[in-house]
Amino acid sequence: MQTPVQIDFQDIEGKPDLRGAVDRHIAQLEERFGRVTAGRIALKGPGVRHRNGGLYEVNIRLALPEGREVNIGRTPVSDERHADLNFALNDAFKRARRQLQDQVDRMAGNVKSHERP
Repeated sequence: MQTPVQIDFQDIEGKPDLRGAVDRHIAQLEERFGRVTAGRIALKGPGVRHRNGGLYEVNIRLALPEGREVNIGRTPVSDERHADLNFALNDAFKRARRQLQDQVDRMAGNVKSHERP
């Protein structure tokens, strides 16, 4: 079954290998956390104004069963490693996995909650 995830390419070419990398990351999330019910991924290039590189941005919004959501926004501006598109993509999905794992832990009661006075 095809997951309803929209992939937007801004200032970069949507090559098949790039789409394949995004699909693999989504498949890994689905295998571990359940089927993605909806989502949007925006890959933004450094733009034409940046002649000597620039940073890529990867924004992820995914909805999963049981009310779980992933919302990975802007990339840290000072992290020059995001000049590599593969690194930026892997980093964004790593943050998405961490966010989902935190949600699963909270739902299972594995996270301490502080009592309010």
